[in-house]
Amino acid sequence: MKFGGTSVADIDRIRNVALHVKREVDAGHEVAVVVSAMAGTTNKLIEWCREAAALHDAREYDAVVASGEQVTAGLLTIVLEGLGINARSWQGWQVPILTDNAHGAARIIEINGAELVRRFKERKEVAVVAGFQGLHKETGRLTTLGRGGSDTSAVAIAAAIRADRCDIYTDVDGVYTTDPRVVPRARRLDKVAFEEMLELASLGAKVLQVRSVELGMVHNVRIFVRSSFDRPQDIDPHDSPPGTLICDEGEIMEQQTVTGIAFSRDEAQISVREVLDKPGVAAAIFGPLAEANINVDMIVQNVSADGKTTDLTFTVPAADYQRSLDVVAKARSAIGYARLDGATDVAKISVIGIGMRSHAGVAAKAFSALAERSINIRAITTSEIKFSLLIDAAFTELAVRTLHSLYGLDKAAP
Repeated sequence: MKFGGTSVADIDRIRNVALHVKREVDAGHEVAVVVSAMAGTTNKLIEWCREAAALHDAREYDAVVASGEQVTAGLLTIVLEGLGINARSWQGWQVPILTDNAHGAARIIEINGAELVRRFKERKEVAVVAGFQGLHKETGRLTTLGRGGSDTSAVAIAAAIRADRCDIYTDVDGVYTTDPRVVPRARRLDKVAFEEMLELASLGAKVLQVRSVELGMVHNVRIFVRSSFDRPQDIDPHDSPPGTLICDEGEIMEQQTVTGIAFSRDEAQISVREVLDKPGVAAAIFGPLAEANINVDMIVQNVSADGKTTDLTFTVPAADYQRSLDVVAKARSAIGYARLDGATDVAKISVIGIGMRSHAGVAAKAFSALAERSINIRAITTSEIKFSLLIDAAFTELAVRTLHSLYGLDKAAP
């Protein structure tokens, strides 16, 4: 069971979490719980590090920010003991969760869950683990896993103890066909395949961290996204509660062609005009961007009528827009382009579904539907189970609603 920051925001919310845990223990389950820091705590700790020194040692930064989860783990254990449940808090290094030494963005290398399992068997003891943190064995230093790291900790621990399921409790009751704030008729999905969730998570749906879905897929850990705001006493642990199960494709019987629609407004478009069409040009553009750690997404190339020059258009995160322009401008002599254009008023709409593998013409339907609404498509990329379209940001909501209806994702009318 994993609980995020809003679920443990204060002592009352922590008491609510304890009742969720008690329900599962009373049902006879062996339970490990992973907790985040209380809402707002990590931001406060980061702020203190910046106040202390603008340039600070990443190892000491980790020592400070890892303390947020430690507090929550201790408090939840105290409340559980007050309910008569045998529990113990664990910091990442005590399990141990071993990571590499990329402080602030460490990756988990190995977890030994043997001691947690032994205590389940011998003491019926609930393990309350501080998420988001681990240990670099060689240096003996605390590490943190970066934003959303508690999701990753939870899935990794679930894999290590061979859990039947990893329940991620959050402030929504599952994964929806698209953002319900944009499309009120969006509906909650009962099951989503790992591959689809990877695409949804990386393309704008912020329910789960991409790394946690990757881990789930590699270790085949079924992930269940559910709400911590449901009253614990209203849920029958033997019944299937509301939520979304992220699982292997084989578990999904009814396969719709399109599962969901993700969108991102944090996009910027850059066009390099009239480049000589010769070998090495793409490398001259994208090599320096890669060195600057700028993630390039969609790439479209148009060769001019004379066949001598080409236009290259690509997208980058909006936050990297100015830096990207500077990098390309600096490499102008190596690239040899006539003009550099850019735009930040763009959005990326992505249509995702493993059913696309066996259905032709899925994208063509979208192009027609958007044309009828006079929405211009600036760029297109496709893969086996998704296609993404770049459009003017002003049309984001109209495009999402249009496609949501087109593929029959709207809730059936009552």
